[in-house]
Amino acid sequence: MESVAERFLRYVSFDTQSQEGCGQIPSTEKQFALANRLAEEMRAMGIADARVEEHCYVYGSIPATAEGLPALGFIAHMDTSPDASGANVRPRIVRNYPGGDIPLNADVSIEESMFPALARCIGEDVIVTDGTTLLGADDKAGIAEIMTLSEYLLAHPELRHGRICIAFTPDEEVGCGADRFDVPGFGADFAYTVDGGAPCELEYENFNAASAKLTFHGVGIHPGSAKDRMRNALHMAQEFDAMLPPAERPEHTEGYEGFFHLTELSGDVVEATARYIIRDHDALKFAAKKSLMQAAAAYLCKKYGSGTVELALRDSYYNMKEKILPHFHLIETAKAAMERVGVTPEIVPVRGGTDGARLSYMGLPCPNLGTGGQNFHGVLEYISVQAMETVVEILKAIVEITYA
Repeated sequence: MESVAERFLRYVSFDTQSQEGCGQIPSTEKQFALANRLAEEMRAMGIADARVEEHCYVYGSIPATAEGLPALGFIAHMDTSPDASGANVRPRIVRNYPGGDIPLNADVSIEESMFPALARCIGEDVIVTDGTTLLGADDKAGIAEIMTLSEYLLAHPELRHGRICIAFTPDEEVGCGADRFDVPGFGADFAYTVDGGAPCELEYENFNAASAKLTFHGVGIHPGSAKDRMRNALHMAQEFDAMLPPAERPEHTEGYEGFFHLTELSGDVVEATARYIIRDHDALKFAAKKSLMQAAAAYLCKKYGSGTVELALRDSYYNMKEKILPHFHLIETAKAAMERVGVTPEIVPVRGGTDGARLSYMGLPCPNLGTGGQNFHGVLEYISVQAMETVVEILKAIVEITYA
């Protein structure tokens, strides 16, 4: 059997970076290269129904070894974040990591003082980049772990289990991973996404999320004669931002605290555009944040004239908690699986979203498991070989406990 690390190192050689605002799925055609390779590997190991759908979703299943059992699914995403390059990834393994900083190149290091989670990797084999690209553990580690589980199950037909459904999705990083997901065709009664951090992490609460685009319309007048006539769109954008609470920005929040995050500001005197993401675990606080944005936009329109500010608000996804609670056996099973392999479970709220959140609202209860990776979406990303091996053992234990 091929090791999970060998699979992972092969998968990160594929550039699968997705693209914001593309308007199509997949957002980048290059995601098909990995999708087709995965389907080939699945068929080679004995997953006869492995296939790549029109929109770059990979599906396949391992037949049940006993009748009358529910179908269990495992899901990971193929794309990597637009925040850093995923091309020409050059991974390096730091064998038996001794502790301390890990230099990636002459200018970039993973500093132990900034990332205390590194201490968990002492004595392990840590996979890093050369400091010029992300690594791709988010979520090619999840893919490698699910593929390794699949090969194990196929090699042990004596194990009792229902149908095991597998899916790899495109465009999760740009919020579209579940848009074309075929829940009935996938065939699972419930599932887990494998798309988180440390192996001990178990997540079934995530942010409610929305995006906001504001367009500010100003009046351009020569600055020499601008008194009482010019309306500077850039200043209106600044004024709007100042009406949002500074303490509720990502850099000042943690845990269950929500935020307003200004992600883009551009323009000139005549027209300016600002983009925000809005997040909160609590549904009432989430609604209040959106209402505050609407009130601030209305205030500026009253102050400067009707139509001065256009606000487009769009909900992205919702907290999966209410959809998971009726199926809490999924959480109990994952906790028991972690404990079986010597991992102390940590239930943490996702300060973001996963495909599982969207899928849970589409009728597929789907909490999230860790992959072992850290520092996602940037050049400081890393993962240990032993962490990936632990996740594979957790997945095996989930199957065993589900069908015990």
